[in-house]
Amino acid sequence: MRTSLVNRLLLAALVYNLGFADQLLVAQQGAPNGEWPSYGGDLGHTRYSALSQINAQNFSELELAWSFKTDNLGPRPEYRYQATPLVIDGVMYTTGGSRRAVVALDARTGEMLWMYSLDEGERGGAAPRQLSGRGLAFWQEGEDKRVLFVTPGYRLIALDADNGRPVPEFGDNGIVDLKQNADQQIDLVTGEIGLHATPIVAKDVVIVGAAHRTGGNPRSRENVKGFVRGFDVLSGERLWIFHTIPLPGEYGYESWLDGSAEYTGNTGVWAQISVDEELETVYLPVEESTGDYYGAYRPGDNLFGETLLAVDLRSGERKWHYQLVHHGIWDHDIPAAPILLDINVDGRQIKAVAQPTKQAFLYVFDRITGEPVWPIEERAVEAGDVPGEWYSPTQPFPTKPPAYDRQGVTEDDLIDFSPELRQQALEVASWYKLGPIFTPPVVSNIDGPLGILMAPATGGGTNWPGGSFDPETNILYVSSSSSVVGLAVVPPYPGQSDMAYIQGNAATGPRTSGGAGSSAGGGRTEFQAAAREPQVSSRGRPPIGLLVQRLPLLKPPYGVIAAIDMNKGELLWKIPHGETPDNVRNHPLLQNLDIPRTGQSGSVGTLVTSTLLIAGEPQLTTDSSGVRGAWLRAYDKATGAEVGAVHLPAPQTGSPMTYMLDDEQYLVLAVSGGGYSGELRAYKLP
Repeated sequence: MRTSLVNRLLLAALVYNLGFADQLLVAQQGAPNGEWPSYGGDLGHTRYSALSQINAQNFSELELAWSFKTDNLGPRPEYRYQATPLVIDGVMYTTGGSRRAVVALDARTGEMLWMYSLDEGERGGAAPRQLSGRGLAFWQEGEDKRVLFVTPGYRLIALDADNGRPVPEFGDNGIVDLKQNADQQIDLVTGEIGLHATPIVAKDVVIVGAAHRTGGNPRSRENVKGFVRGFDVLSGERLWIFHTIPLPGEYGYESWLDGSAEYTGNTGVWAQISVDEELETVYLPVEESTGDYYGAYRPGDNLFGETLLAVDLRSGERKWHYQLVHHGIWDHDIPAAPILLDINVDGRQIKAVAQPTKQAFLYVFDRITGEPVWPIEERAVEAGDVPGEWYSPTQPFPTKPPAYDRQGVTEDDLIDFSPELRQQALEVASWYKLGPIFTPPVVSNIDGPLGILMAPATGGGTNWPGGSFDPETNILYVSSSSSVVGLAVVPPYPGQSDMAYIQGNAATGPRTSGGAGSSAGGGRTEFQAAAREPQVSSRGRPPIGLLVQRLPLLKPPYGVIAAIDMNKGELLWKIPHGETPDNVRNHPLLQNLDIPRTGQSGSVGTLVTSTLLIAGEPQLTTDSSGVRGAWLRAYDKATGAEVGAVHLPAPQTGSPMTYMLDDEQYLVLAVSGGGYSGELRAYKLP
């Protein structure tokens, strides 16, 4: 007979008091026992493993042990496969395919043991977050083993880990409909809410976030709210809900002026969630409110938008919060899992939480109190002139660590491979407004400015893969896409939106398609706008895109990995990550120039082990033999020097993980893109 929730809580307290508290600290010490039991390796998302068989001396000798294609796990192949699998007791569990099937594989051979798939019909087809997602969660009590995941249509499903069958006593025959019991009315078919991230399970509580369609061109100022909920892992019963947009009378409601909390949506947690089991605290990285770049209909600071929020594991009650962006108008969603780490600062032991961001800031807090480890200053920022917009006079700036990538754009950031290219770059940039981070968007003007040049771009900096942390050295590693975007707002097409302004450009018109979410199965098709007369500039033809002779507007690097000493809050090193792209390396104007490796733009996850830092490339390049592919690279953790590489048939699209079986260490990652459909690839030494 299964124990009740109350009895399980009493048992857990007894175990803790009997001296097993140290076991709880594993959540911040990496993946245990040569396995990989949760998406981030541990509940603190360190993405660390103490395994050492694969090292600097032998990394380049790695061979393919097995591979698993996901083509038949749905009605069509997928080309943006972002899953990170789990391994427990020799079995690998992962999602895959365009219908987000769940499979169990023999971790030695890649042979499929079982598969579960749910055809959600129209509901799945209308979902804002489709395809395979990023994985699943695992829970075990005695012989009861379960894997849990969220479908594209926003259902939480618990499967028996031994056979893949839905657990009858969980919800309704294994299924909890997340569009119900959500403290709001959500259309069961078309309601704009879903999730790519995995649920997370801690002490028999399953925590589930929410994601929406990208918010650059929302159909309405009103939208579904991204509330976060906790469920009983045995029964599927809702234990708590946190209103990320406060209800009347709740803390933070006063930060929404003019009653805007009543109708504004989004403010979900679409990134991975972290948990400290010892403190029974859940750390929620919250996104922006509706819409991403125009906030006139939600005046005020808008708690808990773009806020790192700590809540109680059992009750969901707020413990502390820190808003990283006030009244966001830049799409600076908090995109990645908070990383839990224990550090020593000036002789003081601190249980900390570090939050990578799209801005390339790392915000670091005492995870018990919420106090910044190093001062965070409220600095004055520019107010814009978009009609109706509300502007926060200040934004938070960490004093430590320093930003780990380029922020803002000046003329010094423009490409300068040659005087000719430099002059052309200045001409393109002259159509835009340049400025520091938090320069506000403008209404695009055909005579200029077309927009602001914003770096990092709306996708980061750091995005959903996040970072990794080595508890042996207290060094945190994080990748960043050194990208730039021209950001502006324009009036929408008739019938496109009830907002006065959405993302767009005076030369090309309002944005009609999705953004980052749509690249992984965005759900909504493009808005079919009626033809319009093109605007004519008195300056001549405005530039389309941020390219100079097909080269990026800004200087390299285009993507970096940085190492940060978390005891000191100092940047140890920063290196370009990724081979120089073909369009740069083979450009006719650059043939006589010695250009160091530039790195590549794109979001990639890192893995840190006892011996190495490991990350794959986000783009395809062509080698000297004409072979297209990407590279899985290994770096020296102390210096960033490359110590090995393995050729991949396609870019890394899911973060790497590692495990040990039969005294052999395996390295596994998902690859896809460039015409290569989703595949898991497992490597080991000969």
